[in-house]
Amino acid sequence: MIYKNYPMVSRVVFGRGSFNQLGDIIEPKRLNVKAPFIYLVDDVFKGNAELTSRISLAYEDHILFISADTEPTTSQVDDLVEQIILNYKDRPSGIIGIGGGTLLDLAKAVAIMLTNEGVSKDYQGWDLVKSPAIYHVGVPTISGTGAEVSRTTVLTGPERKLGINSDYTPFDQVILDPELTKDVPKDQWFYTGMDCFIHCVESLKGTYLNAFSQSYGEKAFDLCKEIFIEDKGTKEELQDKLMMASWHGGMSIAYSQVGVAHALSYGLGYLLGTKHGIGNCIVFDQLEEFYPEGVALFKEMKKIHNITLPKGICAHLADDEFNTMIDVALGLEPLWENAVGKNWRQTITREKLRTLYEKM
Repeated sequence: MIYKNYPMVSRVVFGRGSFNQLGDIIEPKRLNVKAPFIYLVDDVFKGNAELTSRISLAYEDHILFISADTEPTTSQVDDLVEQIILNYKDRPSGIIGIGGGTLLDLAKAVAIMLTNEGVSKDYQGWDLVKSPAIYHVGVPTISGTGAEVSRTTVLTGPERKLGINSDYTPFDQVILDPELTKDVPKDQWFYTGMDCFIHCVESLKGTYLNAFSQSYGEKAFDLCKEIFIEDKGTKEELQDKLMMASWHGGMSIAYSQVGVAHALSYGLGYLLGTKHGIGNCIVFDQLEEFYPEGVALFKEMKKIHNITLPKGICAHLADDEFNTMIDVALGLEPLWENAVGKNWRQTITREKLRTLYEKM
């Protein structure tokens, strides 16, 4: 048995108001006055002085506001990398991603592609990255995706939706400031929270499960129940708990893997552009056969929080569109092996996936 030597985020700050320390934390990493820190910031914060005034720009540092309305693509990563290379004489001192999973994944991917030749679609897959990324920092402003701690950056490419899974992907530094999540709209809070919950269910019910993944997954699972079912604690305490649930949920798949919901949700994301959080919810709602207890809990949480999921998003699709989604989903072999076992191809047929998609 060969054991994977997984990297982790080497430095993390947790605490309300800790975002104020960002400048002090990254300044020692500045290479020289011509090597800027580039901030990739969710454009929902454009004009939000409460956040932007706390980013201390010096020398050539620059903020790029980026929309999170669509999930990150390989062409978007390549464009950003080209823009940075053309605009600055020196390679940046670091990339800082501030936002949800989309911005965090973009920051990780840009940091990798600044030191690796070619285009980002060539690195979609497992352990294809050859050179270490430049220094990169993650500051989540929404909790649940686990992007702040994972070793992948999920990108939609020309052929597939798949992560750059590598030892060089995780952030060098993460700042966990639960205060930054206070203005997240309720439905968004639910969908990304459920991304965390689904990570736990898929990890804990998977064939790859081991004590390492289980310890993180169980903690995140319990926190999700406290937040979404028992509603225990003040608003601030719940924000703190969800930020830690996201971290533990992301860690639960470090030595494990996600499963059926993520595989099918990648298909929806690739074809229809369905955002990851809501896509996972739409899929998971139909997966009683695979995760009976998890789906029952999920339906209870939906009811408690008055969440109505979109229906019929696949109702008008043509055969070739179904086939595209099925191809994307079936391409994620480690996810199916974790969910169903080594002989997953015997039960996970194209017809089976077609039936599941038709329910959505």
